[in-house]
Amino acid sequence: MILDCRVVKGNPADSRQVQPLLERQGEIYGRYPRQASWDGCFANPDNLKCAKEKGVRDMAFSKKAGLEIRDIVRSSWVYKQLRRFHAGIEGCISWIKRVFGLDRCLWKGWAHFQRYVHLSVLSYNLVVLARLLLT
Repeated sequence: MILDCRVVKGNPADSRQVQPLLERQGEIYGRYPRQASWDGCFANPDNLKCAKEKGVRDMAFSKKAGLEIRDIVRSSWVYKQLRRFHAGIEGCISWIKRVFGLDRCLWKGWAHFQRYVHLSVLSYNLVVLARLLLT
């Protein structure tokens, strides 16, 4: 289930979103995550340093971008687990795009776009919950 869906205006570079995303995590849960898995575009030494300063012990990037595995995680086993988790999240995103139309928004305006994204994520969450209740 996707618990929080924040729509960012414009098309900011992913590489500059690590600190705002971690801060948002801290606001919602009162602490920073112990582990994180990111897309390859987030992989750079500055983002690694920012996350480590906030207490993120283990991280995985879909591309290493010159970072050594020993610098970002405690063991290669943890790295593989985080990469598998990331693959699962990518599958969820793909499913939302295909099933709930998140790949293209035909609604006009910023407020309508935000509603479209939130409704797509809400629909996905309802289907996931329904499936869990059926099992």
